[in-house]
Amino acid sequence: MKYSEKDVLKIARNVLDIEHKALELSRKSLDKNFLKAVKACAETKGRVVILGIGKSGLIGRKIAATLASTGTPSFFVHPVEALHGDLGMITSGDVILALSFSGQTEEINRILPSLARRKLTIISMTGHENSKLAQMSDIHVKIYIDHEACPYNLAPTASTTATLAVGDALAVCLMKIKHFEKTDFALFHPGGSLGKLLTQHVKDLMRQGKNNPTVSEKATVKDALLVMTKSNAAGATSIVDKKGKLLGYFTDGDLRRELQKGQDVINKNITAVMTRNPHYILDTAPAIEAAKMIHTTHVDNIPVLNKSGKVVGIIDEKDLIEFIALLDKKA
Repeated sequence: MKYSEKDVLKIARNVLDIEHKALELSRKSLDKNFLKAVKACAETKGRVVILGIGKSGLIGRKIAATLASTGTPSFFVHPVEALHGDLGMITSGDVILALSFSGQTEEINRILPSLARRKLTIISMTGHENSKLAQMSDIHVKIYIDHEACPYNLAPTASTTATLAVGDALAVCLMKIKHFEKTDFALFHPGGSLGKLLTQHVKDLMRQGKNNPTVSEKATVKDALLVMTKSNAAGATSIVDKKGKLLGYFTDGDLRRELQKGQDVINKNITAVMTRNPHYILDTAPAIEAAKMIHTTHVDNIPVLNKSGKVVGIIDEKDLIEFIALLDKKA
């Protein structure tokens, strides 16, 4: 049978409708058993050990990775390997999270008695509360779906989507309970863009020294333009007092606006045209905060102050291009 493009899109949308319904059912069905699972994982002195076979194993690996990267020590153990020695990886105080939509996965059910004898808390996620796995567990979190998205109701589709989503819900609840913050996230992700975003500070990226344009309050607009031109094309300058503290800010945009008024601005004193009380940021602030400020205020750059209020640099959107791109993706 040939399928038209319209037929293919109809099939795809039907799959998404079925999986969307599975997520909605999962959302509505969260109950005291889910709360018990969260409590057990939050209070354990050990790790959360995930078990699963086949598609459930793949979902289990992802849940384990999400838990581990968000402040809950966790790892995946393949039940077959566990039967042949890897049970030794599981230690006293660990919590077991076993995944099997049918609840009848033989390899998992064969190792549960050994885990139970060690008095480990066993949490299961299945679609059948009367299954062997559910009955052998201390806590059973039921995964509700009407049927799989597979036309034969065989291939794990809606069930794996729902299981993954409930696993994500578990991880995020634990993040909140454990007060896992952005800085903690950065420590767990030092190599990626997110880690860089959260660990770098303004002082690591700002332009300073000769690339930090500043003029005194006695300068003219002409003086300011000369400094701006020499200072790494920042297109702006800070106006400072005798102690180097910020009085105002002047940009090439301010210049254009003054010229549009038809006035002879070049010989004016800079204090007559500068922006008073401009946006600024401290050199100790995270780079993400500078990126957010530039992103939300739609400016090109901002002056950087130290804790004494002295201008020590300027940070430009070009210096934060990677960070602003990440903010755009999240928007």
